[in-house]
Amino acid sequence: MLLGIIGGQELIVILIIALLLFGGKKLPELMRGLGRGVKEYKDAMKDLDQPSDTQKPKDSSTDSTTDTGK
Repeated sequence: MLLGIIGGQELIVILIIALLLFGGKKLPELMRGLGRGVKEYKDAMKDLDQPSDTQKPKDSSTDSTTDTGK
C-alpha cells in the first residue's frame, strides 16, 4: 500500500504544505468534502453489490401511462 511507502516525516511535510497552500480555515472544509465523497462512493458500491430486487420501486406518480394529456 501507499502508506507503507510514505513515512511519518513525509506525511508531516505534506500536511504543512497543504496548510500553507489552503490555509487553516479552508483545509477542514476540503477534508470534509473529501470525506463526503468517499462515503458516497462506498454507499454506491454497496448498492451495486445488493441484488436489484431489493431496490426501491419507481414512483408511480411519474409514470407516463397515467398521463391524462392536460
